[in-house]
Formats: sequence, structure tokens, C-alpha cells
Amino acid sequence: MKKKAINVGILGFGTVGGGTARILVENARLLEERLGFPVVLRKIADLDIKKDRGIRLGKNVLTTDSREVTDGPEIDIVVELIGGLGVARELMLRAIGNGKSVVTANKALLAEYGAGIFAAAKRRGVSVGFEASVGGGIPIIKVLGEGLVANRINHVYGIVNGTSNYILTKMTDEAVEFPKALSEAQALGYAEADPALDVGGADSAHKLTILASLAFGIPLSFKSVYTEGITDITRQDIAFASELGFKIKLLAIAKAQDGRVEMRVHPTMLPKGYLISQVDGVMNAIYVNGKETGDTLYYGRGAGDMPTGSAVVSDIAGIAARLMAGTWHKAGPVLASSPMKILPMDEVQSTYYFRFAALDRPGVLSKISGLLGQNDISIASVIQRDRREGEAVPLVILTHKAKEKNVRRALRKIDGLKVVAAKSRLIRVESGG
Repeated sequence: MKKKAINVGILGFGTVGGGTARILVENARLLEERLGFPVVLRKIADLDIKKDRGIRLGKNVLTTDSREVTDGPEIDIVVELIGGLGVARELMLRAIGNGKSVVTANKALLAEYGAGIFAAAKRRGVSVGFEASVGGGIPIIKVLGEGLVANRINHVYGIVNGTSNYILTKMTDEAVEFPKALSEAQALGYAEADPALDVGGADSAHKLTILASLAFGIPLSFKSVYTEGITDITRQDIAFASELGFKIKLLAIAKAQDGRVEMRVHPTMLPKGYLISQVDGVMNAIYVNGKETGDTLYYGRGAGDMPTGSAVVSDIAGIAARLMAGTWHKAGPVLASSPMKILPMDEVQSTYYFRFAALDRPGVLSKISGLLGQNDISIASVIQRDRREGEAVPLVILTHKAKEKNVRRALRKIDGLKVVAAKSRLIRVESGG
């Protein structure tokens, strides 16, 4: 007999769980009008069911027993919003094993263990929805998996971590150093007490892993993502970048090139005129270049209870419609029959910004430029300020395109020079479209 409604159970009643529940309750009539049947929030499991979240729930909806969600015979779709890698993974697999489709916002779990989760769902014939895992309210998962399905994707660039973007915006606009900008982000609730995942780049790398798998049909490859955070960026670097016509953003980059895929997260200098350079504060943006469509840009809030909850509910609605129609299930990215290999970071080619603490003496520039030349690195421009003879002063060099391994080799030799007073700084530059 055809079902009359789709019943939903939520694991986790925190920020995103609360936003998801609010949307399901307050927009229940709207969803029913658009889908043609009701989607009912039946259960929410959380350790704390006493706290008032300001949401009107039916009797016996709240429980502390997760099995009422994962095992409950009336539950059709299980929404995992606990976070983390341990309990969340166990409960998702339990729900899948019980024949329930699942929805998650857990990018870390998917990036590191998604292959096993998707395989289990495929075997069981159920769906996995993960729109909320990247970009919050930006529907980038559907864009790559459905909207651009006819395209051969060339590049995906993204500002996908609002915390780091807020900090870099603060440093740029107010000329403050990283610790002060981080402290304000924490005071405003934009950064966690332990911000390492955000400012260290791992959060962006988790999201890039998912985007690259969707864009290029490669297996989830988190361990292959080169990852570098923003903790070493200084206002001096930001000032020099501005003088050269650039802004610094923490960018997640995936490029298909010569049959291989680059996957990297790092601070990146972008021309000020690029649209993505103008994405400031806690906002996210993802740029996708498809062979058939050309450039497309997707912009919006990358976090928060309601934007992320909206993405979760969009997955619930999509799975609910398939359950009602008895049609096919979606269980993760579709892998290419012959997936491209990951290009090692040493082989990546880029333009580079270098900042050296060089002693102000005759011949220093020629020594540095000589070592760069010996490693096939050509100079595009040079800035030298605050000349103080015999003292260390900043020497900034912008290069033409060079190979990463050559750059690393050259900088090791330059840092060994007696005329260089501190470790050299390196920021990659993307300016080729």
C-alpha cells in the first residue's frame, strides 16, 4: 500500500538540528503543498531534551534513545546532525542497515569515511543526502551532481570556510594581525574556542574532497589534499598583496589538468577584480568552470542554523519524493569508469609571491634571483621598501609560473644564505581565470 506520509527522525538537536526541526515544523504546510504529501518530524534524539529550543514539537517527539530513530519502524529518513567521526558513523551505518535513507551535514565523516557509507547504502538500496555538507545554504552539491551533469568540469575554486574568510577580511579592512582578528571572530561566535579545523584548512579540505569527487568522478581522497592554513598570514603580506593588485583568500582548489586532478587548500592571492575576491566576512562562494557552460559562481551563507537546515530539508524532500514514487536511490558521487589520478603537490605549477627578510647590502638581490633562476623560476616583479643599510628589510618577489618542487628547493637554498635573516614566506597566486 502506498505511504500517505514520509516520517523523519533527527539525531542531534544542536544548532543545525534545531534549524532543521524548525523548518520541518514551521514550513510543514508549504512542503506538503510542494511535494503533494506530508513530511512529518516524528523523532529527535539528543542527550539534552530539557533545553527549550523555542520550537513547538508534538508529544513524545524528543528522546534520549538514538535507537528510536535508527531502528524505529515508522521512521523513513534518518538525519544525522551529531557531527564527529565515531558515534555519527556508527549510527548512520545502523540506520542504513535497517533500510533507512539518511541525510547528513557531516563533511568530515564523508570526506574520511564516505566511501564505506555510500557503499553500504548502495548495497541496501537506500539514499544518502549530503547537500548541507558543503556551502551551507548554497546548493552546490545539486549543482555539480545534477545542474551541471552534462558538463565536463575544468576547475572548482571555493571560499568554503566562513571563519577564515572573516579573519582575512578583518585583517585586510582594519590592518590587524591574525591573533586579534581571531579573537574577535571567537567573541562574535564565528570561530570555535579551538579554531584549528577552520584556520588550519582541514575543514576546507574536507569540503574540497567532496566537491572534487562530484566534479571529476574520482574516489573521495581527503588524504591527498594538500592543506595549508592562514595562521602565518601577516598584515604585511596583505599590504604587499594589495600593492600588487591582489587580495588574500583561503581557497580550496580542484583542477583537472592533463588527465590528472590537483587538490589543494591554501592562502591564495587573487586579483582584486575577480568576483570571488569580493566575497568577504563569513560568506562563502564557489566558482565552477564547465567546458559547456563556462564560468559559474555560487554565493551565500556557508553556515548557520537556518541556511544549513534549509539544505538538510532539501535533501529530505528529494529523498521523500523518490520514496513516494518508488524510483531510484542516490548513494553518493558517481565515479568515472577510469578515474583520473591525483597530481602530487610537487608537480603543481603556479605563480608565487615570496617575501624575504633580506639584509640591505649590495648584491643580495642578485644572490636570491640567481638561486631562483637556477631552479627555473623567473621573476615578474620586485618590491623593496624601508631601506636600512645592513639591516633586514622585506624583499618581495612575484614570479612567473613555476613548479612547486623547484620553488621548495630554491627556498631551502635561499633560507641558508647568511644575508637572509628569517624563513622566507610563500603565497601562491591564481590569476589565470
